[in-house]
Amino acid sequence: MTNAPESAPGDIADAGKDAVLIIDDEKPLLAVYAAALEPHFDVVAATSVQEAEAILRKRKFKVVVSDHLMPGGNGMSFLVRTREEYPEMQRVLVTAYMKPEMLLRSVNEAALFRYLLKPISLGELIKVVQEAARLHDVAVRQTPG
Repeated sequence: MTNAPESAPGDIADAGKDAVLIIDDEKPLLAVYAAALEPHFDVVAATSVQEAEAILRKRKFKVVVSDHLMPGGNGMSFLVRTREEYPEMQRVLVTAYMKPEMLLRSVNEAALFRYLLKPISLGELIKVVQEAARLHDVAVRQTPG
């Protein structure tokens, strides 16, 4: 798990992997998610929305996986904002509950690829992120310019 977007000399093994940004204020949970995803992806982790926004300004990602409720900002609002700036980047929300109004917002405003209800299975997390990365590639190929 990398906490900074800069490449270090040891990162060469990750050069061919799709980049994924994961955000969760619970560091133990973040470490578990990162450990599950690292065999398949180049994972960068952030513990806050502010940290994630700073990382996104320096590097591109195919997929972002964000927890919903965090101090200093919520994941849904963050994903709504990222949709505008990074439309091809696929967005996954992790939440302990999904109220009907939040579900509507996730579809209409954030255009989520998927949401995952806690507790999530790590196998499901890997599968969803792999599918999201493939959809990102399709979206990029279809974008004119």
